[in-house]
Amino acid sequence: MFIDGQWVESSTGDTREVVNPANGEVIAVTTEGNEEDVRKAVAAAKRAFYEDGWWDTPASERARLLFEVANKLEQRADEFARLETQDNGKPLRETRIDVADAVACFRYYAGLATKPHGQTYEVADPIQAMVVREPIGVCGQIIPWNYPLLMAAWKLAPALAAGNTVVFKPSEVTPLTAIKLFGIFEEVGFPAGVVNLVLGAGQTVGHEIAVNYDIDKVAFTGGTKTGRSIMQAATGNLKKISLELGGKSPNIVFADADFETAVDYALFGIFVNQGQVCSAGSRLLLEESIYDKFIERLVERAKKIEVGPGLAEETEMGPLVSEAHMEKVLNYIKIGQEEGAKLVCGGYRITKGELAKGYFVAPTIFVDTTPDMRIVQEEIFGPVLVVQKFRDEAEAIKLANDTVYGLAGAVFTQDGAKAQRVIRKIRAGITWINCYHPTYNEAPWGGYKQSGIGRELGTFGYEEYTEVKQININLQVESTGWFKN
Repeated sequence: MFIDGQWVESSTGDTREVVNPANGEVIAVTTEGNEEDVRKAVAAAKRAFYEDGWWDTPASERARLLFEVANKLEQRADEFARLETQDNGKPLRETRIDVADAVACFRYYAGLATKPHGQTYEVADPIQAMVVREPIGVCGQIIPWNYPLLMAAWKLAPALAAGNTVVFKPSEVTPLTAIKLFGIFEEVGFPAGVVNLVLGAGQTVGHEIAVNYDIDKVAFTGGTKTGRSIMQAATGNLKKISLELGGKSPNIVFADADFETAVDYALFGIFVNQGQVCSAGSRLLLEESIYDKFIERLVERAKKIEVGPGLAEETEMGPLVSEAHMEKVLNYIKIGQEEGAKLVCGGYRITKGELAKGYFVAPTIFVDTTPDMRIVQEEIFGPVLVVQKFRDEAEAIKLANDTVYGLAGAVFTQDGAKAQRVIRKIRAGITWINCYHPTYNEAPWGGYKQSGIGRELGTFGYEEYTEVKQININLQVESTGWFKN
């Protein structure tokens, strides 16, 4: 762990094994922190912010440090990509993109750090009214295992650009690239206490971050159930929160869509990163007239997806992140069959040859589903697609909005007016027309309903790490005349 500028063991001496999901082999042993380690990190972060003056550090200096992080990460891109693949399981073709996106994220916020963030107002009195944005203080950050490096960048870059100090917890399942990243923070010269890395379980380290009274904000990406717990825990000192949570996102395909493009994105929307994506297009909504033809083509192509170890260049889909998560996904597949959905592709663990050692699940597709089924309503977080049928635009919108989630959604049609009508009625924070999944540092990321609170990325992501202060300057200094004596 990295606390107050030093690499340290946990206060208990406990350790945790890190496993390669492609073969079940232990690839690292990390120290396992607890609540006491979080408290040490928080004390260091608080001192660095208030006493050592990090919040007064010029924006140009914060920008310089973040640019250096980006440069060094880029120089070691292949190393990080391979480590991420070994730790998480996703194919190299994905982790290479993740590293490039992380580099771009650090550069984006390095540039944003020095840009104007205040406003002035014309008011009725001879007063110069203005607002400025100031850092919040000590920020606790908890990230998931599906995009370990990229989620780290999404949270660390804006927090540091805005002048905050950080206590950071990666997933205990995939901590390795975060450890390497904090090595870069040390190398470029972040002052002691500004960035702190605490390893450990969510029930201990994560909970302490949420309840600790000296943490001013907590940012979390992960499941909705855990998000609720963090929100409740944060009420002790009313710390600010931002939550990017689960999804069950609709991908709507109308009959007039470009057929092959829609099929391609339907596959990409659910099977990229083995379906372990909060914004995955896990519900495919097809117009009735193309339903059978589309399913036939979709299944044909899904069966040809190259599943294998992420380090193999030809691999298109890797293993699930852990044995426990694989069992959860397989259980959902069993539930779908028991509910009466028709399985037309996959639905099993792959045990052929060397893949038997890993946590591989075949691309899975269910049809003949109904809205009340658990596999339609609940986030599975795996390579499992459920298909629904609609007759017209109104029914498509009704089905699309018929879950507790509202993270993402897409519409495929060559009718521009229809696309706009439907996309505006989808209750989701991230939407696409005639594509799925593109994400940009410049644009906000976050959801409606039970998919979270707040936004990441863009100027919105920066503002989540700032307080707004109003300043009023009297331009006509004289007595108020309010009191007679």
